[in-house]
Amino acid sequence: MSQSYVESEVAADERPEITSREPEAKPQALSVSADDFSALEERIVRAVAVVKQERQARSAAEQRAAEVELQLREQTALAEQLQTEVGALKAERDHVRQRVERLLAQLDGLEL
Repeated sequence: MSQSYVESEVAADERPEITSREPEAKPQALSVSADDFSALEERIVRAVAVVKQERQARSAAEQRAAEVELQLREQTALAEQLQTEVGALKAERDHVRQRVERLLAQLDGLEL
């Protein structure tokens, strides 16, 4: 009879592994000079400073935008109030004009 799949897998696992005769490759340490490290450190410090500055600028811009939005809402309410007031004044002006025209018409009638 033939071997089952499981038996052949077990037999394959029991075989000794073939090892290479080459010595294990040791990872080489990354050599960085002190000048390179200092330059990298300086660049990181500058990058952090730029990020902090940009965050502050963004925060200030968001605060200014919120203030301007509040002013806009206030100005919009004021503009609506003034438009209503102008409409009322125009209506009053038309009413006064009609009364003056009636009075002038009455004066013209008296001179006949």
